[in-house]
Amino acid sequence: MFEALIMEELLTLKDLLVKGDVQGALIVVEELTEMSRNDIIKTIRSYAVILLLHLIKQQAENRTTRSWEVSIRNSVREIQRENKRRKAGGYYFTPEELLEILAEAYLNAIDEASLEVEEGRYEVQELEKLVNQEEIINRALVLILPGESN
Repeated sequence: MFEALIMEELLTLKDLLVKGDVQGALIVVEELTEMSRNDIIKTIRSYAVILLLHLIKQQAENRTTRSWEVSIRNSVREIQRENKRRKAGGYYFTPEELLEILAEAYLNAIDEASLEVEEGRYEVQELEKLVNQEEIINRALVLILPGESN
């Protein structure tokens, strides 16, 4: 679906450029940029939910497992990979923007964690009282940021 939309926009862009409609072409470029950005956000958010889920479980249960550690590392790597601009260099999202994405992902992560922490013992509201949301999100950000000690 996403690829079909991109292809359609690229064909429109080509047509506009051939016609010399630079203004119209710039509008299509903006649309393509926004579509790409939204797709990257969606992917990062998906990995952020997994990352946060395991950080919540670690804090709530005051323990960790090798499986959680591997999942955390893999999620961090995927977020870093998705955020890195390959050709232009640099990153798509600033630390502040990543923090916002993590905050959005936290809601899904705490929901999922309520099913897993101590085998689903806690409702979301109870689990929220056991963990420190700000601390967990900040920990995730530190793990994600390049050059930080992971």
